[in-house]
Amino acid sequence: MERIAIDMDEVIADALAKFIKLYNRDYNIPLDLKIDAGNEIYQHVPENINQKWFDYINEPGFFRDLEVIPDSQKVIKALQEKYDVYIVSAAMEFRNSLIDKYDWLAEHFPFIDWQHIMFCGKKIVDADIIIDDRSKNFVNFKGRTLLYTSPHNLLITEYERVNTWEEVAGLLL
Repeated sequence: MERIAIDMDEVIADALAKFIKLYNRDYNIPLDLKIDAGNEIYQHVPENINQKWFDYINEPGFFRDLEVIPDSQKVIKALQEKYDVYIVSAAMEFRNSLIDKYDWLAEHFPFIDWQHIMFCGKKIVDADIIIDDRSKNFVNFKGRTLLYTSPHNLLITEYERVNTWEEVAGLLL
């Protein structure tokens, strides 16, 4: 059975929407989801507070209540019928995210066994397919890469792209 490695943030968990919500709450400066292609979220806020993104994601609880990316649950459940599915997140980057991410997965993806959750630093994984929003995780990956669309990666053209989980289903199911 082929293995699929699936990223969390901006692939199944909407961290971008959470940042925008917190930013709007704290600064009362409108920031919406219309973000210029190829830019990171912090490039759309005033320079004197553009590091607030990193403060937010390092707070305990930031990752615990993220919204689920539409259709990810039903498609991943269907993928499990055909593939050996793993959730692979660079959770070590944000120390406080480990428990949040584990609990979030248990709540929203209870059908994914704990043995199929990999929290790591660098995503060096032995899989046949990887679905991620960060192309840096495709470097030296030997399998099929699916770049999940996020504003920061819209200018990247050298990888197969998926915009929704329905598109993932169309390609892999």
